[in-house]
Amino acid sequence: MRTAGRVILGFALAAVAVWWSLALAFRLALPAPWPTVAALGWATLAASVLLAVRPFWRAGAILLVGLAGLGLWWSGIRPSNDRDWAPEYAHVAWGELDGDRLVLHNVRNFDYQSETAFVPRWETRTYDLGEITGVDLFLSYWGSPAIAHTIMSWQFATGPPLAISIETRRERHETYSAVRGFFRQFEIFYVAADERDVIRLRTNYRNEDVYLYRLAVEPATARALLLDYLRTMNALRERPAWYNAFSQNCTTAIRTHAIAIGGMRRPDWRLLATGYVDRMLYERGRLNTALPFERVKAAGHINARARVSDHDTIFSVRIREGIPPGR
Repeated sequence: MRTAGRVILGFALAAVAVWWSLALAFRLALPAPWPTVAALGWATLAASVLLAVRPFWRAGAILLVGLAGLGLWWSGIRPSNDRDWAPEYAHVAWGELDGDRLVLHNVRNFDYQSETAFVPRWETRTYDLGEITGVDLFLSYWGSPAIAHTIMSWQFATGPPLAISIETRRERHETYSAVRGFFRQFEIFYVAADERDVIRLRTNYRNEDVYLYRLAVEPATARALLLDYLRTMNALRERPAWYNAFSQNCTTAIRTHAIAIGGMRRPDWRLLATGYVDRMLYERGRLNTALPFERVKAAGHINARARVSDHDTIFSVRIREGIPPGR
């Protein structure tokens, strides 16, 4: 039994050592090839200690000292709002609330000619929270069917929807990396946008498969969810935070907001395999269950309607044609 315990602990320490090797390779602020050299050096040292130092508790103690030093280095890597941001992440969205009147600053409404060619527009928009009629969910697939990007979009009785996409805030020289998203590479960023920006970009220019679902959510719940988003957006303007591909991403952050207003407390593996979150919501009665799930999903595929409506001023209306209501 003691041997089995040592084996399990040894594997756990080895896994932790591998994670820290990757952290050094990705985040050590030294010119190449020194981050790679440091990562390989740490991995070699950790393996040597685990295999050669006896008794076993002494090997564990040595590794813990090393991990403590790495933890101090890691804690010094701080998020910032002051970097040379890519144009689409240049301005943080934030809002001012006066009763039902929400004035939202830095709403993105770019005019795209291609994925990388666009006319930037950052707008201040006013929303009447008393006119919220519901909230919709977009799922955007760019590769594996198990992974999708999630975007929430609030609907109003009058005026355009407000879409909010939780993303990595990338610097001008950076590209998205799913692996680096685990290692404090990107700040978390709430893109408040017109749907002709954040949705049309994905359907018409990135050629991602995008699905739209009308959620079975009462207006009061949709309003509470938006207000919780707003609190986080205003907080990030003052104190930025890291994006984490596992614990603080586009879907887990939505769950955090939902929990804050009393919903979605039950965990589910599909919150990580985000491509299947629509099935989860259907099973929980948050989508239209009067129809089979397959029909709801098929009706929600909006790419063809989005491409036909590329320059239409009522783009948001057009992409919702034929979508089953949430309730």
